[in-house]
Amino acid sequence: MASAAFEEIVEDFEFLEDWEDRYRHVIDQGKAMPAMDDALKVPATKVHGCASQVWLHPVIEDGVFRFEGDSDAMIVRGLIAVLRALYNGLPVAEVVRVDARAELERLGLNDHLSAQRSNGLRSMIERIREVAAENA
Repeated sequence: MASAAFEEIVEDFEFLEDWEDRYRHVIDQGKAMPAMDDALKVPATKVHGCASQVWLHPVIEDGVFRFEGDSDAMIVRGLIAVLRALYNGLPVAEVVRVDARAELERLGLNDHLSAQRSNGLRSMIERIREVAAENA
């Protein structure tokens, strides 16, 4: 069910031997992500439950789900980029069917993120699912 963009990240991870290289790759994904307009960084877009500051701004057009995001932490910004690859472009009704935990497990992220980062990642996924469910 994963998008082509997410499958590309999975393939990249298969070539990276150690976690440090994978960690850097996630950070690079975040650096390559378009910047989120500061005007969108408001309380309504802030994700609670994250150790760092995180904002997600979902947009649903013609039944297609997309979101912008940003964080003050580079690794979290990278995780947002990974989630964008997983979810952006899906029909809104399919977003809630994505097993994000299983898909992210393919990257080995669950084994290498701190408890705080894992909780933050779960909070981001919950926000994405909530918005999609409300608009499906």
